[in-house]
Amino acid sequence: MGGSSEVGCSSSNLWLAEDPSKRWGEIFFLLYTPFWLTLCLGIVVPYKLYENFTEWEYLVLGLVSALPAFILPMIFVGKVDSAKPLKDRYWVKANLWIILFSYVGNYFWTHYFFTVLGASYTFPSWKMNNVPHTTFLLTHVCFLFYHVASNMTLRRIQHSIAHLPEKTQWLFKSAWILAFSYFIAYLETVAISNFPYYEFVDRASMYKVGCLFYAIYFFVSFPMFLRIDEEGGDKWDLQRVAVDALGAAMLVTIILDLWRIFLGPIVPVSESKQCLEPGLPWFSVSAAA
Repeated sequence: MGGSSEVGCSSSNLWLAEDPSKRWGEIFFLLYTPFWLTLCLGIVVPYKLYENFTEWEYLVLGLVSALPAFILPMIFVGKVDSAKPLKDRYWVKANLWIILFSYVGNYFWTHYFFTVLGASYTFPSWKMNNVPHTTFLLTHVCFLFYHVASNMTLRRIQHSIAHLPEKTQWLFKSAWILAFSYFIAYLETVAISNFPYYEFVDRASMYKVGCLFYAIYFFVSFPMFLRIDEEGGDKWDLQRVAVDALGAAMLVTIILDLWRIFLGPIVPVSESKQCLEPGLPWFSVSAAA
């Protein structure tokens, strides 16, 4: 990942993107993942450093985890990106897509976690719309990793089933997206289970049913994110990236609210959190967690 050298393997690799800039960007995000993952889940959580954290420490943790995803690719420029303006580099497009999608997820969809899944944050943090700033930052790097991993698996599957009829291919890919989305949602829930200040009314119900609710994010986002610069002659500009991310976010919002209306909370939650009124939960004062 250093200097002017190109990270990555041959474009013939069945897991990696054909586009050189996309291939470099995906590998960068994968190589960067162990840094923030070790910091959060290998140091802060097991050593319970969070017990002494104030709002400042939580904010710094989020910034230290997220900012290098933007800063490092500008310092260690891959050979494939060296002649490209920033707006044409895949890592910029990927960051923009995830910024918009994860922002909507935190600002709006977190309230579904409060009102449908019985979740709550109890650690000290400055907040936006009653959601800790730290979660906005950590969600960004988490989602980058999830979506790059999804890209690679979907690409590999496509190569494996390319000889099958189109409808059969669609079924295979849809089944994989559903399964992988649930796996990622479950994995994240288990991974942060040792952090005591992200609580659920019923953790067992969250593992079984709540993870399916969370996986709805990825049912929509994984196939849509893959499309960025995936076809050789179809280069996305930043405007298209932004519109696509916001479109994905709107579709997820619709599905989540249909769950809220027709299925309701998965666990008993206090009346102050149920938000049984028609309309979206963040419009109600009672949605505060």
